[in-house]
Amino acid sequence: MKNKDLECLVDDFLIQVDRATDLLEKKFGRKCILRLWRLNEIPQRGIVTDGVSYELHGVGCRVSFPEVCVDFDYGPDERVDGFDIWRLYVYACEVPSLYPKYTDQSVLERDFKEYIRLGKVERVSGSLSSLYFKNKLRW
Repeated sequence: MKNKDLECLVDDFLIQVDRATDLLEKKFGRKCILRLWRLNEIPQRGIVTDGVSYELHGVGCRVSFPEVCVDFDYGPDERVDGFDIWRLYVYACEVPSLYPKYTDQSVLERDFKEYIRLGKVERVSGSLSSLYFKNKLRW
């Protein structure tokens, strides 16, 4: 199975995460700002730049751009290239005209499970994270 729609959704989501974390790094000096928040060096929510805000939660961050919001969790070793069904679903609902079939969570879940079965996505072994990462050898 090769599902270009799912691949496009994952790639688009990760592009937005990169965009967000690049801005966070410019403002705070690092892509993963959780520790700064936990040490009370930055507030839980704030402005990154004109029209862009952030809100930290648990092990993740939500960055709101004027046109779209992206919510992601930091992965093992502060990785920012992880995703799960829920985050992809929320992102698809942010841009429903681009990914209309994935605004149905059951459709996304079915396709994602097939990608897991085929080894196209994988978890980092030994990690407690629920995030998946592209298996670059099979993508």
